Amino acid sequence: MIRVYTAGHATEAHLVCGFLQSLGIAAIVRGEHLSGGVGELPLDVCGVWITDPGTRAEAEQRVREFLQGRRPQAGPWICDACRETLEGQFTACWHCGRDRPAESG
Repeated sequence: MIRVYTAGHATEAHLVCGFLQSLGIAAIVRGEHLSGGVGELPLDVCGVWITDPGTRAEAEQRVREFLQGRRPQAGPWICDACRETLEGQFTACWHCGRDRPAESG
């Protein structure tokens, strides 16, 4: 696994992690339970890690864009389950609840 982001706290890490996951990049948060024990010390204990080294460059670029407030433009997609057409900002089908496939984001 490769760390692509060091967060100030667990909430921030989960926000970045969820963003990467919405783009189809497998990511996890590690160290979130350690941050409460460090107090005021500036330790890098909570971070976002990717599980596939092949997605490192894209993940790092997407995190930079996210932190600068630029969300990637996703086009419309069609739900595999119910064939509903959805706008690109949706990560799940409003009609049946199925998640957007990774290749559609």
